[in-house]
Amino acid sequence: MAGTIKYEELKALLAKSGDLVLIDVRGDDEVRGGRIPGSIHIPLPMLDNALSMKPDEFKARYKVAKPAQDTHKLVFYCQSGRRGEMAANKAQRHGYINVYNYDGAYSEWSRRERKQTQF
Repeated sequence: MAGTIKYEELKALLAKSGDLVLIDVRGDDEVRGGRIPGSIHIPLPMLDNALSMKPDEFKARYKVAKPAQDTHKLVFYCQSGRRGEMAANKAQRHGYINVYNYDGAYSEWSRRERKQTQF
């Protein structure tokens, strides 16, 4: 079973940038409303195919390098946490080992980030 990650840890990892691959598995309509900076958008129904791609195919499709199976932290998120958990479990089945679900999901991220910018 994949691990979970909290808001504070995700913020710290984003600040380090090299320690994290962040994948947004929400649908296109949801992503239009915003996303976590630096995330790669791969809708959940396309994830199995994406993780099965050769590195050059992945880069051509998503414009970033395909994460290595031993990436330091591979974190998935959705709107509320359920699809992120499903995505993390799929990644483990594809051989990824350092896999996490951001259980606060985009709903928490957007709420907390909005509060920070209001001060």
